[in-house]
Amino acid sequence: MNLFVDEAEQALAQRLWAQALAVQALAHAPYSRFHVGAALVDDQGHTHAGCNVENAAYPEGVCAEAGAISAMVVAGGRRIQGILVVGTGAQWVTPCGGCRQKIREFAAPHTPVWVANADRIQARLTLEALLPHSFGPDHLSPPKDTA
Repeated sequence: MNLFVDEAEQALAQRLWAQALAVQALAHAPYSRFHVGAALVDDQGHTHAGCNVENAAYPEGVCAEAGAISAMVVAGGRRIQGILVVGTGAQWVTPCGGCRQKIREFAAPHTPVWVANADRIQARLTLEALLPHSFGPDHLSPPKDTA
């Protein structure tokens, strides 16, 4: 499995990995004890990061990916060009179903989604691979006049 399409993408993924690891350490996960960090790059080349934040009404918390997306929107970004999620353990920590849909709101099907742990970037997937045949904003566009 190729993790990167070229050296520029590898450098980007490494940068996102470092940011995701840094915010993963800040996660507030007193109930699950499962710390997750996420970092993304937007259409302006800016990076945004988020960590999971749980609360006593568990599981009504905020996922790391949702936090990163919120940070992007607040900063004026509107399109995700790539996102990396870092979790704990040897198994891949991919975005949950809800976060896959949140990513879909701001990303194209071919957008890279890297999964990593503290030791390495483990895989490169695409949003389409994680959320095939998805429903998104383009489905809500007004119909084009065919006349």
